[in-house]
Amino acid sequence: MQHTEGYVRSEVHHAIATVEFFHPASNSLPGVILSDLAHTITELGNIKDVKVIIVRSAGEKAFCAGASFDELVAISNEAQGKEFFSGFAKVINAMRKCSKFIIGRIHGKAVGGGVGLAAAVDYAFATEEASVKLSELAVGIGPFVVGPAVERKIGLSCFSQLAIDATEWRSAEWAKKHGLYAELYNSVDEMDDAINNLTERLSHSSPEAMAELKKVFWHGTDNWDTLLVERAAISGRLVLSDFTRNAINKFKTRTIK
Repeated sequence: MQHTEGYVRSEVHHAIATVEFFHPASNSLPGVILSDLAHTITELGNIKDVKVIIVRSAGEKAFCAGASFDELVAISNEAQGKEFFSGFAKVINAMRKCSKFIIGRIHGKAVGGGVGLAAAVDYAFATEEASVKLSELAVGIGPFVVGPAVERKIGLSCFSQLAIDATEWRSAEWAKKHGLYAELYNSVDEMDDAINNLTERLSHSSPEAMAELKKVFWHGTDNWDTLLVERAAISGRLVLSDFTRNAINKFKTRTIK
């Protein structure tokens, strides 16, 4: 799905599906990209011949800069705010409900919602460039929607460290140590080789066994359909504050290098 700015594309080869998203602003996530991601993951999950899904972003710099600042500053009421942040809820829930294993390819820095995506995959590969930051509090919001996914992967203590110290990067090594990343590589080529090896093996595994395992991995998250939307409403209210407006305008022109 191509848009004026950015896209979500998917392809399937030998039971392995790949979903790639792109946005020129450091792979940030406007509403249309979020919607397309959720729809594409759900659609691929319903294809019998697909056994495993890879989620990746395009480019060589940031993996994902999180929420689109342009859309955040355009929100004018709580209903719009809830709708926008519900986009992240829909993507996380699509990944959670998908019966296929989802492999994450995290080639660069991840911020905010990008950390949420990395946390919501079932197995994340990353490079040493893939440092992480939950920057929401710095702009007067908070990682409310992605929080459950991040906490599920790294625990409440590490999640709170990211959420509170919102302006500091944590290294990819830190993320691997605490369970956000499963494997870490020196280069993109090495990472891609490892992803290819694992997905090839998974493409020959029992789809029924993998689906049952996924249920085990996500046990206790059945309330997320409601929980994440409730969290979206909190962010949707806070984004209207003068503090957040001023903070976003200050950071709006910055990009992740």
